[in-house]
Amino acid sequence: MAISTQPAEQIRITPVAGRRATTRFIDLPAEVLGDDPAWRTPLRIERRMQLSPKQNPAFEHLEFRAWLAWQGERCVGRISAQIDRLRKPIHGDDVGYFGMLDAPDDDNVFAALLTTAEQWLRERGVNTVHGPFNLTINEECGLLVDGFETPPAMMMGHAKPYYARQLERLGFSKAIDLYAYWVALDFEHPRAMRRLLERYAQRITVRPIDNKTFVAELDVIRDLFNDAWANNWGFVPLTQEEFRDMGKTLKLLLPNELVQIAEVDGEPAAFIVGLPNLNEAARDLNGRLLPVGLFKLLWRLKVGFPKTARVPLMGVRQRYQGGPLGAALAYSVIGAMQTALYARGARGCELSWILETNKGMRDMIESIGGDRYKTYRIYEKSL
Repeated sequence: MAISTQPAEQIRITPVAGRRATTRFIDLPAEVLGDDPAWRTPLRIERRMQLSPKQNPAFEHLEFRAWLAWQGERCVGRISAQIDRLRKPIHGDDVGYFGMLDAPDDDNVFAALLTTAEQWLRERGVNTVHGPFNLTINEECGLLVDGFETPPAMMMGHAKPYYARQLERLGFSKAIDLYAYWVALDFEHPRAMRRLLERYAQRITVRPIDNKTFVAELDVIRDLFNDAWANNWGFVPLTQEEFRDMGKTLKLLLPNELVQIAEVDGEPAAFIVGLPNLNEAARDLNGRLLPVGLFKLLWRLKVGFPKTARVPLMGVRQRYQGGPLGAALAYSVIGAMQTALYARGARGCELSWILETNKGMRDMIESIGGDRYKTYRIYEKSL
């Protein structure tokens, strides 16, 4: 997209309201990023469901507004602002989020969009803004600042290098980095992994999710996730409604063995979820499932599993973290997922995201040959 030199007063910001504006909001990133070989257009139906208060249970605890930027009759940018009501009871602060930011490399467009979002947040008592979050910390988050050459895995973002420069020009600074690791699925188990698995072989069992008690199993995994992640930066718990909504997608897309639960002495203690990389499977659909895209996608998922996958969720219960049993649990579920994905035909997997401060998990991933190939940054700004 060409860089505009029009003055700031010619930029018009309008709120997103109604189906037509929502469609414009969903389609805008492809216009900004479409000339980037690494860009992959997300499925439009998935984006529409994400933005629907009726279909995305996150809206039960979100206050949300979105805007479009216009130069004349041309739509040139978009942004959202959110307040997650689950955050303050946990962290005791007045932090709001911005997200879904896309625009050409134009100082005036970025300034108009960020100023609009900041003012909306400020009017609602927010004194610090974090972002980008699309829409919460448990969905797509972080701005790509390193690793632009390769396509994003499913439910991970993409950007051009100027996005970071524009944010920093407008007073945003780094809050924390999130790492994405790439792992070849034919990795050999390192000596430390073999020793730990042998040491705790009598206590740890790993099993796939049980479809016969699927709803109860989802509640087990949600409990593990919320416990395992509770001390992480910016943590906000997943609600029962959010997890059960996620479960509908998992049940549709995933064979049982791509959700694994590890037990210690018969009690759930860790879990892992692996996903086929929909961005690979849908690479030529241009975001559209109709008229034939849906059949192509289902064929590729059911008959020819993608060669790449992503592990978006993994956790070890807090009381085991930091000790050898916790490491054994993590290695156990990683090994089980390696076996399951490789058997399906996947040959590479992204593990993401990992907090830069999570040295224990980073060391473990690097011990199996994981390569830190992308960095996503959360920015912050005092209002």
